[in-house]
Amino acid sequence: MEYLYLLICLTIIVFSADWLVAGAVTIAKRFKISDFVIGAVIIGIGTSLPELVVSSIGALDGNSDIAIGNVVGSNIFNVFGILGLTALIMPVAVSRENRRFDLPYCIGLSLLTLLLVFNCFLGGESIISRIDGLILLTFFAIFMFISLKNGKQNAVADTDEVVTNRQLLFGIGKVVFGLAALIISSRFFLNNAIIIAEAWGVNKAFIAITLVACGTSLPELAASLVAAAKKNTQLALGNIIGSNIFNLALILGTASQITPLTSSGITLVDYVVMIAAAVIPLLFGFKGKLNRWAGAFMFLCFIAYNAYLIYTQTN
Repeated sequence: MEYLYLLICLTIIVFSADWLVAGAVTIAKRFKISDFVIGAVIIGIGTSLPELVVSSIGALDGNSDIAIGNVVGSNIFNVFGILGLTALIMPVAVSRENRRFDLPYCIGLSLLTLLLVFNCFLGGESIISRIDGLILLTFFAIFMFISLKNGKQNAVADTDEVVTNRQLLFGIGKVVFGLAALIISSRFFLNNAIIIAEAWGVNKAFIAITLVACGTSLPELAASLVAAAKKNTQLALGNIIGSNIFNLALILGTASQITPLTSSGITLVDYVVMIAAAVIPLLFGFKGKLNRWAGAFMFLCFIAYNAYLIYTQTN
């Protein structure tokens, strides 16, 4: 029965996130925010809400491995799984601004997270403390400020689509309903994922970095594939970059304020793979595009990483 509940929860997560994102986009268009900011900030935050809720609940329940593993696994899945699959469908444009600011910022934040987790500055136990969390939240605020500033500067009025007051109200309603549904469905999703993990005899870190991480990243998958199908690959890339930055800065920063997060079940290999996932799009996109070969390579990395996880779990 837990499997049926899990499937129902995942379905609700996807549809509620879709309502949330649709409402957020309507609001963004009303206030004339640029397309990239819609992808990186508005949709990025919207599709990262399942991770925020699941990691926060994990922190509240004292499951640090769930809180951290969800973020690490989601960031890996976002790039290697989702971005790789998106590039296979439609080559993804990588702008000069992406190469100069967005991707390097994500790489730097990934490295900073590794340093904070292993306390490379102060020494001691592997933990994300409340002070570490405040550092991450500061970097989240910086990214938001710069992105919104650039978004306003690059905003172009859309004369073909005018958002009326009625549409704006519907958009706000979608945001409120979507957020409420996300919180409730994510709570049930987490509970059933832990029950399944215990039934399988696997540890919570493994289930967090695989099943929970991929499940909470389904909104990113849906948003990116739809964007690729509509040939709006900048929105797809913005969604992935924004989601990964929010996962590290906002979600870990928030969860660590609830309780300091220990990192006993997430290994150095997992963090290194997460950093590699941040670096590879910059390496392959230095000419302005992630082609299908790059997409195939990233997706193969995703398969190889999961094969490694299964091997280490069963041996």
